Amino acid sequence: MTELKRQRELLQQAFALGVPRDYGKLRKLRPVREPSALLGIGVDTQGREQRLAPRAARAWQRTCSAASRDGITLQVVSAFRSIEYQLGIFQRKLDRGLSITEILRVNAAPGYSEHHSGRALDITTPGFAALEEEFENSAAFVWLQANAQRFGFHLSFPRGNPHGISYEPWHWCWRR
Repeated sequence: MTELKRQRELLQQAFALGVPRDYGKLRKLRPVREPSALLGIGVDTQGREQRLAPRAARAWQRTCSAASRDGITLQVVSAFRSIEYQLGIFQRKLDRGLSITEILRVNAAPGYSEHHSGRALDITTPGFAALEEEFENSAAFVWLQANAQRFGFHLSFPRGNPHGISYEPWHWCWRR
């Protein structure tokens, strides 16, 4: 099966779960392709190996080194996620009783997540809960705001973003 055909099949599964067929248009998001190659970037906060697209991985390593020189510890919560994995996240949340509307407030639909590109990271730092707005109060977030762009990373979902996705101070994407 070709990659494009596989992606279409997974999108059909997402629509079957209740993702609106016009989701991309409504949220001003395009389908995201998975990269052909990924590099390991070390383990996440749960001890799982994480990967990024090669250029993003090298930029992440430079970012972490610079942060460390400034006394900042950056930790990965999650990096590359396949479309299939994202579909599983949706299914588990639906199984827990969340509505598709509730899920889409905090997760991009399968096929539309920046994590599929291998260029996005969810980041935390010691002493702060992962994937919580409180991360914005950390020295790591302040450092990222001041320095991440030098390495090609940008905050994807600031408050009031045009995609209708909740504010995520932890979600950064490499865009060079």
